[in-house]
Amino acid sequence: MVRCPFGRPAVTEQAPVDDAGAPFPTTYYLTCRWLVAAISRLEAAGGVERWTDAARSDPKLAASLERASDEQRRLRRELAGSGWEHASLESGIGGSSRDGSLKCLHAHAAFALARPGYELGDRIVDELEPLWPERCCSDEY
Repeated sequence: MVRCPFGRPAVTEQAPVDDAGAPFPTTYYLTCRWLVAAISRLEAAGGVERWTDAARSDPKLAASLERASDEQRRLRRELAGSGWEHASLESGIGGSSRDGSLKCLHAHAAFALARPGYELGDRIVDELEPLWPERCCSDEY
């Protein structure tokens, strides 16, 4: 679990399957309302398409996405254990099955915060100004 500077959970790790046995494709999940809202604003402004284009046109970002997606698949298989099989274990970050395409900036930001060194996710997070406001997780933002 990643915590914000105020000690509240910002990112949690999720099992690849829920209690009912259905797949849950997001390993790292944003729980901080501030981060969720800030990423939603990026997405609403065309961020998914913009960052997908950036990942396709910049070899460094493409390699970062590929490494992180491979790590995501490995983590999901590890968390699932040997007793559960499902096609979703082959999904990339946020459940994406399309190579080179981003599906959800929330999932990429959460992955970057939970697994430092994911450059594409780090660049998405860098767009959030400020990353942690003075009154994060309060009703006043």
